Amino acid sequence: QVQLLESGGGLVQPGGSLRLSCAASGSIFSINVMGWYRQAPGKQRELVARITSDGSTTYADSVKGRFTISRDNAKNTVYLQMNSLKPEDTAVYRCNVVAVTSLRATWNSWGQGTQVTVSS
Repeated sequence: QVQLLESGGGLVQPGGSLRLSCAASGSIFSINVMGWYRQAPGKQRELVARITSDGSTTYADSVKGRFTISRDNAKNTVYLQMNSLKPEDTAVYRCNVVAVTSLRATWNSWGQGTQVTVSS
């Protein structure tokens, strides 16, 4: 199994910054994709950003130029640096990791979610 531990959410004023972290642990052989999704009340879950094992990144149009995703392969950790935050960024952010376990099984894991609230 693969477990995820998220941190870094909170309340921030518009224009502020937050950094989310998600550390994966367990019987991990390798990690393919690490990403962040978010879901606001009454809205569907959407991809915010993801990063592959070779460092290729994908961003939602709404966060391009403001958010940066990165990963530390040695620590099995993915980060989401969020700058110039807007009220519409308010949501529960969840980490997603697609890993290969030590038994060579593919494991799709989700974090518990962390609340990000952008408000004055």
